[in-house]
Amino acid sequence: MSWHVVAKVGEIEPGTSKVVTVRGRELGVFNVKGDYYALANKCPHEGASLCKGRIIGLAESDEPGHYRLTRQGELLRCPWHGWEFDIRTGQSWCDPVRTKVKAYHVKVETGEEVEKLGDKSKGPYIAETFSVSVKDNYILVDV
Repeated sequence: MSWHVVAKVGEIEPGTSKVVTVRGRELGVFNVKGDYYALANKCPHEGASLCKGRIIGLAESDEPGHYRLTRQGELLRCPWHGWEFDIRTGQSWCDPVRTKVKAYHVKVETGEEVEKLGDKSKGPYIAETFSVSVKDNYILVDV
């Protein structure tokens, strides 16, 4: 596995995502309240482009007629059949024992740290070899 630059931090606003291709794999990179997560863009149920689904919360109820919305922006609903997945872990809410979407490790690095990665990163934001100071932060996915 190796780290790949997929976006600048400001490109993915909280509550949104970006679909990227890394080493031939389509991934969705999500910003959940300032933390970043990446999931495979393929629903394990029927193969839909999972990351094109809605980002939602969890509706919970202790009794009929009373409900509350929790975990706002932490679940992803498949656009084909409505299966729901935890963005943080990839775990299915419809079949939690057997079904999970592939989740990838994500980290945020400064431009200076990305520059040190050199050719290992394979992302579009690699700084050239001459001396340069890079101040932006970048989102990297381990694939």
